[in-house]
Order: sequence, then C-alpha cells, then structure tokens
Amino acid sequence: MIKAVISGTGLYTPPETIDNDELVEAFNQYVELFNSEHADDIARGEVAPLQPSSSAFIEKASGIKRRHVINKDGILDPKRMTPLIPERSNDEPSVQCEMALSACKQALEQAGKTADDVDAVIVACSNLQRAYPAISIEVQQALGVNGFAYDMNVACSSATFGLQAAVNSVENGAARSVLVVSPEICSGHLNFRDRDSHFIFGDACTAILVEREEDTAAGQGFEILGTSLKTQFSNNIRNNFGFLNRADESGIGKPDKLFIQQGRKVFKEVSPLVAETIQKQLQGLSLAPEDLRRMWLHQANLNMNQLIARKVLGRDASEDEAPVILDEYANTSSAGSIIAFHKHKEDLEAGEIGVICSFGAGYSIGSVVVRRR
Repeated sequence: MIKAVISGTGLYTPPETIDNDELVEAFNQYVELFNSEHADDIARGEVAPLQPSSSAFIEKASGIKRRHVINKDGILDPKRMTPLIPERSNDEPSVQCEMALSACKQALEQAGKTADDVDAVIVACSNLQRAYPAISIEVQQALGVNGFAYDMNVACSSATFGLQAAVNSVENGAARSVLVVSPEICSGHLNFRDRDSHFIFGDACTAILVEREEDTAAGQGFEILGTSLKTQFSNNIRNNFGFLNRADESGIGKPDKLFIQQGRKVFKEVSPLVAETIQKQLQGLSLAPEDLRRMWLHQANLNMNQLIARKVLGRDASEDEAPVILDEYANTSSAGSIIAFHKHKEDLEAGEIGVICSFGAGYSIGSVVVRRR
C-alpha cells in the first residue's frame, strides 16, 4: 500500500507589516471623518455614530499584535482603507502566482526535490483573485510542473482539505507528489471600516509537498496517519462578493460583499465541533489525546484555540503543545495552521504525533494527524 508523507513546507511572508497601534490610528481617523461628515444625521438620530477602536481591545479579543500585508499604505489611508494592489497585464504573473512560487520553491528545497518530481499543484485558499484560468495552472506552468492542477476553496479549511486531496492522489497512484499551495490575500476582502473585524486578517502563502513514502529519505518529514473532514452549513461567516453582483446594482458596495461574521456565534458553535472532530479522529486511529505531542491549530483567535485545546486534552495546553503565530501574522485564513506547522515542527522527535487542524466558514473543519518519521 502506498503511504503519503509531508516531505517539505514553505512560507512566503509579505515584507510590509501593520501593528495594532498603526491600524487603530488609521481606523480612528476614519471614525472622526465619518462622524464629522454625518454630524447632522447623527444629531437627528438617523445615523449611529461610529465608535473608536483600541490596541488593547484588539489584543484582548483576538491575541493579534500585528499582521503582514501585501500593501500597507492603502489600508492605513483613512480615506481609502483598502490595500492598493495594481492590476497586472495578462502577460505578467499574478500576485498569487508570485506568492506561490516563493513558498513552493522553499517546500521543494526542504524536501530535496525539484519541479520535475511533482505531478500536481492544488491551489487551496479562501481568496482567489480571478475565476479563471485557475491560479493553480498558472503556478504549475511557472514552476515547470507536468501533470495537472486545480483550484479549490473551502474557506479557512482549504489547506487541510487540499491536503486530503493530495493524500488521495498520492495513495491511489494518480500522482507521485503534489504541491498544496495557499496564497491568501485576506486584506483584499477585509472591511477595514468595521470595528469588530478590521484587525482580523493578514496576508501570507504556504506550500506543502506531499509524496510517496518510498520517494523520501529515511526519517524525513511526517507520515500522514489520517485525515478527517467535516462541513456543516452556516451563515455566521459569509462573503457575498461574486460575478452575479453586477446583475443587481443595489448590492454593489454593501458590507456583505466583504468579510462579515457573527463572532460570538462562531466561537460558541465551532469550538466544540472542532474538539469533537479531533477527538473522534484520534479514537478512530486508536490514539488518545495524551498521545499528541503538538496541535497546529487554525490561527483565528487565541481564546478559541485555547478552548479547543482544553476540550481535546482535558486541561490547558502549553504554548509548546499548541503554538501560536497569530500574534505575528493575524488570521491568514487557510494558511494559518500550516504556518504554525512550518515554524514549529522541526523539534519533534521520531515517532511523535501531532494534528494539523483548520476550521472556518462553511462551517468547515479539516484535521490531519501526522507522525514524525
């Protein structure tokens, strides 16, 4: 039987950063401008005044301290509050392709492989910059990979769902090795004028190389013991932007064409669902929670991750057991759990077990149990 192994990972981090103080300063300037421009309507009670944000509020609510972004100036302009990312000609590599190339080359180098060793590319992310042609096929060509490629979107669980697809392709013989790439430009769909969510997201790209165990060096990488996927429909996290928007002008520019969520409901409903998914998966693999050396959880909210880890382990998890990267990167959607894995995997000893788990809109949950070779 063919076994699948994660043999390499890569990470592209945009060079520009925004800390909470910078973000709050720009947001509060926008609030002052809005309240001044609508002073009469506010006085008549026809418009609710906007409330300022604060760095203390952001860190307490999320654990986020700063984020990396493709463009900083546009976001911090109180009259714009949107990243400035110029369109490129069709003859130029797309922004997501550029991000993907950097992360993929790192993953290949770590695995000791080249593009000639890869048979497939899956671009799995929340935010695809165009409908077609597929970003994955563009990445495939830019890398020089033969074979096939496709895009997929399961929101924040895209990378783990992509991992399952890669495992299936490797184990059924459809591909020797597969690159799963998550170029997330979350700043492009974030409403920086919304106090409850303006701080949530950052940009990044991850890449994972999945290949046959027989093609990897002894002791290299992580054996994939099992994958578990779960979806349950919910409107509590939503983005209604799409090609049909132009068919009804009344919806253009409305808040629901960007990221919206009912945070408290998400926290209450998703946390126990994630913990239950991990526990059932461990049980199915004849493993116990105490067998876990590490949990690389989706990096959306520190309080949420701490609660999930506590439910799985039956006690509070140390930062070594459930590492945090969202203080540095913020929520990078599907890339978050993979960033945590990329940065906090090398110290595991042979035979130690961990779980990569992401969760988000859908609801969607993807869990991958791995063992250090």
